[in-house]
Amino acid sequence: MDLGLRDKVAIVTGSARGIGGETVRRLAEEGARVVVTDIRAEGVEAQVTALRADGLTAHGIVGDITKQSDVARLVAETVEVFGGVHILVNNAGFPRDGFLTKMTEEDWDQVVDVTLKGAFLACKAVMPHLIAQNWGRVISISSRAYLGNPGQANYSAAKAGLLGLTRALAIEEGRYNITVNAVAPGFIATEMVRALPNYETVKDRAVKATPIPRPGEPSDIADAVAFLASSRASYITGETLHVTGGRY
Repeated sequence: MDLGLRDKVAIVTGSARGIGGETVRRLAEEGARVVVTDIRAEGVEAQVTALRADGLTAHGIVGDITKQSDVARLVAETVEVFGGVHILVNNAGFPRDGFLTKMTEEDWDQVVDVTLKGAFLACKAVMPHLIAQNWGRVISISSRAYLGNPGQANYSAAKAGLLGLTRALAIEEGRYNITVNAVAPGFIATEMVRALPNYETVKDRAVKATPIPRPGEPSDIADAVAFLASSRASYITGETLHVTGGRY
């Protein structure tokens, strides 16, 4: 199936590895010209090198998604290098778990700032370009955690906030042929998750609660993002696509 992504320009935040890394590769494989961006310079360089080695078109930009000046530079450089921007994937985010009574203000601020403020800043910087060309796709990576997880008040709140942002922008920008959607992954076996000291215990617990009895893979999320970014999803907006193996 042709997804109609050839020569589209896509920015994927937090794309040095994990879900972001797999997503930026999937979009590039569909013919998009992709921008790898992350706060880790070595990760950006490695990802771009790997993509180019496979004959894919990629450019790397290092920056802090929570800083307006970095985000403005990200978008300006993307337009300078590739001539425009069509797709934004808000993927940057991380957990910093702890029960509320032990959670520090820094734990709260860092998780919410990267996940939610970062998405706000990126949307705000990209949107004028999407409006001007009367076409665009915005996909935010939320999480099943928006339903609420113990020990993840900060993460759950930030991921729930992404869904509110998604619905509000879908209503605002639909007149410009811009769709805004979210993907809510379940348990995904990323590099970071596999590195957990109790990974096997966490995995077994998650798999037992999942109708499709396996961990999700980053490619499962990347495929969902590619569909929502495509011309095949032009009448889908304001939605949350759960990629959880049926676990709720």
